[in-house]
Amino acid sequence: MVPERDRTILAACAIMTFIAVAPSLARDTRPIAIIPQPVSVIAQSGTFTLTADTVIQTDRATADLGRRLARYLEPATGFTLRVQAGPASSGRRITLAIDPRLRRLAPEGYTLDVAARRIVVRAPEPAGIFYGIQTLRQLLPPEIFREARVAGVPWTLPAVKIEDMPRFAWRGMHLDVGRHFMPKEFIKKYLDLLALHKLNTFHWHLTEDQGWRIEIRKYPKLTEVGAWRKQTIVGRQGDKPEAATYDGIRHGGYYTQDDVREIVAYARDRFITIVPEIEMPGHALAAIASYPALGVDGTPAEVATRWGVFDNILNADDSTIAFMQDVLTEVMGLFPGRFIHIGGDEAAKARWKANPRVQARIAALGLKDEDALQSWFIRQMDGFLASKGRRLIGWDEILQGGLAPGAAVMSWQGVTGGIAAARQGHDVVMAPTSHTYFDYYQARPAAAEPLAIGGYLPIETVYAFEPVPADLEPQYAAHVLGAQGQIWTEYIGTPKQAEYMAFPRACALAEVVWTPAASRNLADFLARLDVHARRLAILDVNFRPPQVTSPVATPR
Repeated sequence: MVPERDRTILAACAIMTFIAVAPSLARDTRPIAIIPQPVSVIAQSGTFTLTADTVIQTDRATADLGRRLARYLEPATGFTLRVQAGPASSGRRITLAIDPRLRRLAPEGYTLDVAARRIVVRAPEPAGIFYGIQTLRQLLPPEIFREARVAGVPWTLPAVKIEDMPRFAWRGMHLDVGRHFMPKEFIKKYLDLLALHKLNTFHWHLTEDQGWRIEIRKYPKLTEVGAWRKQTIVGRQGDKPEAATYDGIRHGGYYTQDDVREIVAYARDRFITIVPEIEMPGHALAAIASYPALGVDGTPAEVATRWGVFDNILNADDSTIAFMQDVLTEVMGLFPGRFIHIGGDEAAKARWKANPRVQARIAALGLKDEDALQSWFIRQMDGFLASKGRRLIGWDEILQGGLAPGAAVMSWQGVTGGIAAARQGHDVVMAPTSHTYFDYYQARPAAAEPLAIGGYLPIETVYAFEPVPADLEPQYAAHVLGAQGQIWTEYIGTPKQAEYMAFPRACALAEVVWTPAASRNLADFLARLDVHARRLAILDVNFRPPQVTSPVATPR
């Protein structure tokens, strides 16, 4: 079942979504290869040709977007287009306009009308104008994405009427920079690629056992110590970590608070919300190595040099709660988005079970067991964030021992946790390993691919994903905010390798979360992806050419 809003979209699509092909010698014969596929595309007769005399006409709310469009178009065309606010120009023009009458399209929806002498992008909010501009760019020849002038290319767009809006509000991609640090320049490129695909959420996984990547001024050792590990395991560690091989190379890095502000502003200009993740109470070895008193027994530790789940876990003392809330205070000062991710996954509790002080804490709080202690820990963070006007989100293990009242759940262990949370009235982001873990192999044989964590997730399986489970009752479906793809970097050491694992699977996911389910068609998507691959290549994206194994593949 799908949410009521989505059923409305699908009903409209049954009437509206088609490509009308009227015969015309003037028709642009290039395929209309837009990713993600819009709700409605109606081809018209004729073309619009972009020239140096074209004017970008804006209103007050779209002036900045008009200037951005001019910057997008200038490098490849060589045209410095005039951006004009005010009455319509009589010449060839591109008009960007806020139109409150389009509220039915939701805040990120838009219309795009291309005719022989004018292009009009209308939307109820600036975000919709931005997404209309991304579609406009994809209607031009792929060479429009070049950063230097391209001679001999006719800068034409097919005449077309598009009406479009997203299916889900949360359309995300994740990036783990804890296992392998990724430079600021790559984060910006990643954000540009998300924006091109109309993805609006960047889940930034900033802390891990293997590295703490964000400056916290109150606790400088988090980056002085926690941002660096002395070496990194080579290849697979197998069942005997003591027999593993290490590279002997110090690895690390972190983002200063000024770096973070710069990246947040960069994302905001592209209508992307960043959701920062600060892991707790597990996956906290880098923090414990920095401040040993945060651990269960207070003994010194080192930042992890291998992968896996460690039994190091934060203690539940009042001082540790206060420490992590201090961290969250600085994080909230940097990230204006509503959601703060606190992890909550894979928190091994053996040290809690064996430690008399922790057991005394459980008894003093009147709790049942260690799962209840984790729930209590999460509730302290939930209440703290709520008092600051924010919302906690965590991996589905935060369901253990009872879910904090205002928390949202990111369901990674399949969709079962998401279903349970939605039935309890909690919002959910679907992120199951079966369809959204892009650190899995994407082609076979695996031996021909770069070393990955395991699993197999081909592009057709990503494309087949349905974020609203069939088992979820209709009255709870509205709690599914959307979905996102995960890039965990245990075996992804460079930006180019991250690109290779993300694309083109992120293109498929973008269509899953934007396009109405009834409009999705794998063969049509792959035909459009063939054109889109040229854009990715021009943008210097190290994508893997898609290899389709079957119409619908089942992950293993």
